[in-house]
Amino acid sequence: MSTEQAGTAYTDVSDADLLARHAGGDPHAFGELVRRHRDRLWAVALRTLGDREEAADALQDALVSAYRAAGRFEGRSAVTTWLHRIVVNACLDRARRKAARPAVPLPEDLDQRLPAPVQEDPAIRGETRETVLAALATLSADQRAALVLVDMEGYPVDEAAQILQVASGTIKSRCARGRAKLLPLVRHLREPGPGRPPGANGNPEAGRSVPSTDDRPRAGEPTPDAGGTSMEGGGTR
Repeated sequence: MSTEQAGTAYTDVSDADLLARHAGGDPHAFGELVRRHRDRLWAVALRTLGDREEAADALQDALVSAYRAAGRFEGRSAVTTWLHRIVVNACLDRARRKAARPAVPLPEDLDQRLPAPVQEDPAIRGETRETVLAALATLSADQRAALVLVDMEGYPVDEAAQILQVASGTIKSRCARGRAKLLPLVRHLREPGPGRPPGANGNPEAGRSVPSTDDRPRAGEPTPDAGGTSMEGGGTR
């Protein structure tokens, strides 16, 4: 069954039912679940780690873990919350392992993944993305994860707390401290400058404190395959 055929066959099937079908032996159910959520999971991984290769490896590890653990899903949270928790934990594990290592430069091709929006100078857009990701990299892994979920992915504080398995007050505290550290590094992105058309200066949407890096693939562009994780059937190559 092709990915398109699988998507059509599962149109009316909920995420929870897909996970249950996968646990019951359906060879295509997990692939459809990943297809539905991979773009957002990839964006969270990339923004949390700031490195395309590391993010792909973390996402691969997370999807393999989810594939194997599906039978133990108890339904106490939404499937998307469960998936994000696994991805974020995989990212945090990698970030903590790297904490004692020398900093790794941002990949040179990160800004070339997506075309610049209409009326936006590509150089300005590249500056915004590189500045935001570099600024995020200065935070602790825990603060970075909280800010990515709340300010960049738009999760409510309570749901971010479920994903990270901490108290809501902890999320608020991590976000507040992270924003205080980021503000001096990204303040200039909120200020229009020469050659910056309205809306092209990285201003966050209402309710956001961190400018978005817009890391989701454009329509028709495949999401990176997470370093070897096959989306069809949810297995590994």
